[in-house]
Amino acid sequence: MGSTLGKKLLAELIGTWMLVLIGAGAAAVTLLLAKGETFASDFSIGIGALGGLGDWLAIGAAFGIVVTAAIYIFGPISGCHINPAVTVALWATRRFPGNQVIPYIVAQCIGGFLGAVTLLIVLGSRGATVGGLGAPGPFPGITDAQAFVAEAVGTFILMLTIMGIAVDKRAPQGWAGLIIGLIVAGVITTVGNISGSGINPARTFGPYLADSLFGGPNLWGKFWIYAIAPLLGSVAAAFVYDYVADAGAEQSQAQEPGELDRASV
Repeated sequence: MGSTLGKKLLAELIGTWMLVLIGAGAAAVTLLLAKGETFASDFSIGIGALGGLGDWLAIGAAFGIVVTAAIYIFGPISGCHINPAVTVALWATRRFPGNQVIPYIVAQCIGGFLGAVTLLIVLGSRGATVGGLGAPGPFPGITDAQAFVAEAVGTFILMLTIMGIAVDKRAPQGWAGLIIGLIVAGVITTVGNISGSGINPARTFGPYLADSLFGGPNLWGKFWIYAIAPLLGSVAAAFVYDYVADAGAEQSQAQEPGELDRASV
């Protein structure tokens, strides 16, 4: 017997809460540790201002580990999208019922916000005022257009991986959580110093809202980048994969989210 919609939404909420608490939390803690650096007091630039590749390797690993865990925990329940870009892409390719898209996205955004609030409780006010609760933002000197492309390409690669390893029934079973977690870590490590590597509108929305309520940076002027680019990148990847792999015919009818092989982040 499949999970009820309420249970699926709770799974999405908790999964996104975990993602922000652990992943964005790693970025916020890194900023706190670097408090003495000049960039740490510039509230306008988000975590894109973090320093060397080592910082982003650690942050990417934190995101990858929590994504892997969430997929194995919640994949059989909700499909573990924990990302509006994934939900929309699956709907656009007729793999997800349209009447569940908005509830899923709302649950993901609430989870992202609660993750940021939990992070604030753990770190104290400095988590927002110094660490920005891990909110992403373009690196100094990076234009909005460059950040947009980085977010779109990063999410394209993520969704392409999800299609190949989690959605396509021809994929080897049991590997989705690990492989998707690894690609998340890789994308974040690479594009972190370009765009702050949001690649997930709910993951960005949570820290942005909590920051605006609790004294952190106001980055809403950049939110369009982190909302639109991942959506475009993920939808494009889903259609490209279906074309290249000729997989669309297998799932021409919308499925319940728990029926995806291990679905995604």
